[in-house]
This record gives sequence, C-alpha cells and structure tokens, in this order.
Amino acid sequence: MPLHKYPPAIWGAQKLKEGIYSRLPQHYLQSLKETRKPTPVHWIPHGAKYKLNPKTGQRERVQDVPIQIYYPPEANKGLWGGEGWISGYKYANNDKLSSRVKKTWKPQLFDRELYSEILDKKFTITVTMRTLDLIDAVYGFDFYILKTPKEDLNSKLGMDLKRAMLLRLARRDSNLHPNDPAKREQIYNKYKKFGHIHSETEAVGKLQSPSVKKELPDSLISVVDTDVADKEFEIPYEEAEWVGLSLEEAVEKQRLLEKKDPVPLFKVYVNELVQELESQQLTEPLVVVKKH
Repeated sequence: MPLHKYPPAIWGAQKLKEGIYSRLPQHYLQSLKETRKPTPVHWIPHGAKYKLNPKTGQRERVQDVPIQIYYPPEANKGLWGGEGWISGYKYANNDKLSSRVKKTWKPQLFDRELYSEILDKKFTITVTMRTLDLIDAVYGFDFYILKTPKEDLNSKLGMDLKRAMLLRLARRDSNLHPNDPAKREQIYNKYKKFGHIHSETEAVGKLQSPSVKKELPDSLISVVDTDVADKEFEIPYEEAEWVGLSLEEAVEKQRLLEKKDPVPLFKVYVNELVQELESQQLTEPLVVVKKH
C-alpha cells in the first residue's frame, strides 16, 4: 500500500492546481512549467551519443555528465553569468604521491558600474569576466538582461531588472528623458523588438574574445553570425508585472489583489432593507384617490 496518495515527485505540480495557486495568471503558471537546461559553462558537452576512437576507429558511446555547481545566496545579488562554486579534490602540494584534499573553486568577482538606457540609471553590480564578455557580445547591458533567459541569468537581481525594464517599455513612461522626447522615442523604438537568444552560446559565438573562446568547442567558435528570430518585446503590462517573481512573491501579490476591505454589517442590513421595501412597493397595487 503506498504511503502517500500522490508520489512526492508531483507534489509541486499538484499544489499549483489547488487554492490560491490555481488562481494565479495563466501566463505565470505556464512560465513555471517551462523548464530548460542552462547553457553549460564549466564543461563542454559532446553533442552526440557516439564518437569514433582515433586509435581504433571503432564507434564508442559517450555521455554528457554535467558538473555539479553550487550557487550561493550571493549569486542572486549579482550577475555571475552562470558561473558558481565547484567542489572537488586536489593533491596536496601538487604531488600525486600525496593524499587528496578537498577544494572548492570559486569564480573571480568584480564590482562594476553598469548603465541601463531603459531605466536611465547606473548600477554597481558584482559580475564575473564571463558576464562582461556576454554583455559585449550582445552590445549592451540592457540587451543582455532582456535577451538572456532566466535559467542562464540565474539571478534574482537580473530578473528584477528585467521586470523593471519590461514595465517601463510596456508603459512607455514619459519620465524617461522628460526634456528630450526625441531621445525617449529613440530608446523605446530601439528595444521594441529583439532577437531572443535561447542560449548564451549564440551570443558568445559572435564574440572574438580569447577568454570566451577557450570555453567553447571549435564548432561554436566558428559561428560569427547567428540567425536569431525577431520577437515582439513590448508585452502587455499585466504580464510584465509578473515576470521574475518567485512563487512566494506571486502568491502574496495575488492575495493582495483579491483582498477586500470588510463591509460593516449595518450597511449590509440597510441595503437589504432598502431592497425589500422597493420590492414591496412594486408588488403592492397603487391606490389612487380622487379629490372632489
């Protein structure tokens, strides 16, 4: 006899079908169901199930085993470009005859000031060299935030910035350069359409930086111009305000939207009495008295 009515693996999906979770907007629920694997950063996938052995010429099966990456809470406060902590072992004093000791490899972090055209504001953000290379690859900080999918951003700060940019584009806010309408329209038209990058390798393939090339196989380094489909970027305001929210934040937002102020009982009873009197007057015949 099973211990649970539903297996624990589907508890998360079942939860979204009941209570306040089921009343969340459909586009937000759909975004929770979309699960794509992030772009490999610390390892290079083979891209095929089999390869030829260079010595024997025989076909051998290969496996893509991703490296386990730990993302500390600090990663949500910056833009690490998909990098994280990797735990492993190393030989003590670089001597293979000595014992192995645990080691954690961490990315090199920098504090850089990045400017957003849409928000017209500068942000001091903790980034890695890979993040700076990816920003250069798509020709701007705003384009990097808007084009990179959430699984590659892997940052709460990045998703909050994306939501703020989408909201301003949806409103076409006049607070952006109020004294220069021509420049404001130029910025809005610039980000009206964008080529959605489904993986960071498409952006890195355009970049000629040696620091990025060494992370990619030869087949991707040769890609200089990638055909990217244009996608309408100005999504409705009602959808933009839900982008990047965690499930807890979305539930709290839905709760506030459904919240209603309590109505005093005397007002309820007064309205019911008024309705009863009106209905009674309509049902009773009107008596007309003639004056002599």
